Amino acid sequence: MSKLLSLIVEGADPRPEHLAKVLGVNKDEVERELSELHDSKTILGWIPILNPEKSESEKVRAVIEVKISPEREGGFDRMALRISKFEEVESCYLMSGGYDLLVFVSGKTLNQVATFISERLATIEGVLSTATHFLLRPYKEQNQMLVEDGFHEEKPSVSP
Repeated sequence: MSKLLSLIVEGADPRPEHLAKVLGVNKDEVERELSELHDSKTILGWIPILNPEKSESEKVRAVIEVKISPEREGGFDRMALRISKFEEVESCYLMSGGYDLLVFVSGKTLNQVATFISERLATIEGVLSTATHFLLRPYKEQNQMLVEDGFHEEKPSVSP
């Protein structure tokens, strides 16, 4: 992995002038390498990491374990690609263990996510079962801590 790519993966400021300064090279060199990384599809895009508690992002997220029946000639890939194309799906991974796919979905409401799972995902031919886990509070996202050390939500004292 190049030094530039390592910096980006570690979360450095992605602006070419900043990266050039850190690497001790000129900005044109960084822009050329960034262009090559985009052209080769090594870098697919930039996604900000938002703290949902501070960004006022009202979004319901769920993790779904999906057991599927592999297809002849396509194995798990065809089904995984089909599931990945749904707008609600943020990420989809082939995994080992009791389930075949790990799918992260999001929606505006709990009902919207539940409806997607029960009416669109679970009804696909070849989906054998699903197990849904709703995400309640994030603590760390993409190597970034979202909750500070010493954070304790104020709770009312319990009376005897």
